[in-house]
Amino acid sequence: MNIYYRISNNSYSKIKLDIATKEYCLNNFLKEFNNSDNHIHIIADNVTDSQLINYLNELETTYDMIDIEHTSLNNAQSFKYVFNKAIQLDDDDMVYFVEDDYLHLPNSFNAIIEALTISDYVTLYDHPDKYINYNEGGDNPFIENGGEITRVVLTKTSHWKLTNSTTMTFASTVNTLKQDTHIWMKHLTTAHPNDFIAFLDLRNIGRTLLSPIPGLSTHCEVKYVSPLTDWSKI
Repeated sequence: MNIYYRISNNSYSKIKLDIATKEYCLNNFLKEFNNSDNHIHIIADNVTDSQLINYLNELETTYDMIDIEHTSLNNAQSFKYVFNKAIQLDDDDMVYFVEDDYLHLPNSFNAIIEALTISDYVTLYDHPDKYINYNEGGDNPFIENGGEITRVVLTKTSHWKLTNSTTMTFASTVNTLKQDTHIWMKHLTTAHPNDFIAFLDLRNIGRTLLSPIPGLSTHCEVKYVSPLTDWSKI
């Protein structure tokens, strides 16, 4: 699996879990994805903090499967940059795009592999916006009666549901990404990727997106953590 981990110390200001420093999230990620079958590309975009730079340099000398590249882009353009790198790989290769404020549970790596055998796209994040009714202040216009219309499937180690959208932390195959390039490029023209509409457009052309229930990862913004897990203890 090729993994593109985008990290920056100029991220959007959000109230996050106390443990969720850049270093902690990346260490947690490496604990779950430090696998000889993986090649981890770290894109350090607009990283200016000397402590974080030193930390990344140490990682590159410690792990053989890690390479680090420094860029000066923005959120959408750094994703576009790694997307264009990914579609140069072999069609059957799996790709996982990861943002720098996520935590992962054990079995995350195997779960992605399992889910990509039955779905075009996979997220490990069970986004709580899928359980808050839109007419009661929820962000997702498709949510009513406490959930979304879906189908639940089972792989070897997890239940999954079809979901309508996720963030920019997701997995797919190179072949799928190549076919969907026109959709992704359409939603990378501003500073922030329009991930919600992008996944709706993908759904409209028949693409599937699976999310585990409960989630195997979480965004670390306090109001959007995956339910049913005490992420402060990960």
